[in-house]
Amino acid sequence: MHDKNQPTLVTVGAVVAAFLEKCGVKAAFGVISIHNMPILDAFAQRGQVRFVPARGEAGAGNMADAYARSTSSLGVCITSTGPASGNIAGSLVEATTAGAPVLHITGQIEVPYLDRKMAYIHEAPEQLKMLEAVSKAAFRVWTADNALGVLKKAVQVAMTAPTGPVSIEIPIDVQQALIPMPEDLSPLPIATAVPAEAALDQLAERLAQTKRPLLWLGGGARDAGEAVKRLQKLGFGIVSTVQGRGIVAEDDPGSLGAYNIHKPVEAFYQTCDAMLVVGSRLRSNETLTYELKLPQPLLRIDVDSAANGRCYANEQFVCGDAKLALEGLADRLEQRAWRAEPQLLRDLRQVHDEVVATLRDGLGPYAALVQQIQQVAGRNFNWVRDVTISNSTWGNRELRVFEKNQGVHATGGGIGQGMPMAIGAAVGAAATHSGRKTLCIAGDGGFILNLGELATLVQEQCDAVIVLMNDKGYGVIKNIQVAQYGSRHCYVDLHTPDYEQLCASLQLPHARLTNMADLPALLQQAHAQKGPFMLEVDMLSIGSFKSHFAGPPVNKLKQIPALAPV
Repeated sequence: MHDKNQPTLVTVGAVVAAFLEKCGVKAAFGVISIHNMPILDAFAQRGQVRFVPARGEAGAGNMADAYARSTSSLGVCITSTGPASGNIAGSLVEATTAGAPVLHITGQIEVPYLDRKMAYIHEAPEQLKMLEAVSKAAFRVWTADNALGVLKKAVQVAMTAPTGPVSIEIPIDVQQALIPMPEDLSPLPIATAVPAEAALDQLAERLAQTKRPLLWLGGGARDAGEAVKRLQKLGFGIVSTVQGRGIVAEDDPGSLGAYNIHKPVEAFYQTCDAMLVVGSRLRSNETLTYELKLPQPLLRIDVDSAANGRCYANEQFVCGDAKLALEGLADRLEQRAWRAEPQLLRDLRQVHDEVVATLRDGLGPYAALVQQIQQVAGRNFNWVRDVTISNSTWGNRELRVFEKNQGVHATGGGIGQGMPMAIGAAVGAAATHSGRKTLCIAGDGGFILNLGELATLVQEQCDAVIVLMNDKGYGVIKNIQVAQYGSRHCYVDLHTPDYEQLCASLQLPHARLTNMADLPALLQQAHAQKGPFMLEVDMLSIGSFKSHFAGPPVNKLKQIPALAPV
């Protein structure tokens, strides 16, 4: 009989579940195992957090990542230890690259056997070091008494800008330990880096001397949308990185969108007299490997002080939260009654229209695909992309997106992550009741990597359309081989499944597009389907793009000579 004076004991696994609920987590992803069962058993018993059972840890990590990005909240992934933690490493690299706030909870073997190299089942030597290498931070829980404290710290680190994935090991005997349910399950506060007033004064003084300034918006500026609008009213032009898409709606006439590296745009930059880079790392593939000629002076705002002078030299640097810094800047420029030259935005719109027309012309038969997907999608959708020719050619700039968290893509350049990301985004849309349909574009070469997650897509009845661009090979590698390797094709032709039969076996609705005349009807069918749908685009039947994408943008392509006969 229970003594009413004694507290009810619960497992540490139940404490983990209760704490995540307090963090506002609505869904989590992972693979059940003997080394995480106390946590997942608590999920099932409490019934508050939806758990999505992925078919592999790599896919689960991508799902949690996309959930975090598309809902602007904490993503959670739960794995086993050893090989399972190794499987998720690539997904954590992607989340680190994208700055996605993901909490990765992994089991661990019993504390008495930890780090003793006894070949214990599921043990991985130096696992914590591996997780530290691929995460923003990694922690280990040693006792039941400090489990909640470490969890709180892990979430705080993940959610503090610059955000990123954090791993936490919880040994199985700690998960199973019985303790009283803690009274205080609230997460720790998230600190905001306040920019120095003097630094903002200097920045405003410098910009007040300009007439044609641009704002370059990266992912770190996602929460600064209202301040950006104030600066737009003062005449600033906008250009976005891929991570910064949607901070300003991409049908806004004052924005270049993500058309940031095209030659006419580079020429336009030279007519501008300042660029303020906000929350962007100025990554290699968005700066022509750091050779893109940006306006001068170059000014920067970033929460990471180490960004000062990184990749590009900058004249001034303000360390602090992007929202606070841009609000402070807008206050100062408004007080001065400063305005940019009106001709700036007219010139911006002209160059925008020029590069859009060039891009669309280069799509050849696929221009209709882009146009009609946009028409069917409307404005409220998730746009998830894998690394494939179609994304590199148009997906990173079109479809147009209108909110800061609509776009999710494989920032780190790893193939095969798009489809599990679509699952995470679709689960996020359901959890937040956003009403968004999830659209995902993927290539057949990468798609096969996480093929098992198609079963997860169907089991969870994700409201997602997978547009599979099928050319039966690594198309972009073929183009690189043409451009740089004397057209010597090797290892790029792939045996691919019959997706109609595969989808039928999974009870996944499927249609194959072989003629563009059939596109409108098939798109309407796909979009009207509640739940998952695969639209397979037979690129061998339809034909190739007019312009050929041959890898990440560089200013100079090097020809690799053939080897002499041996």
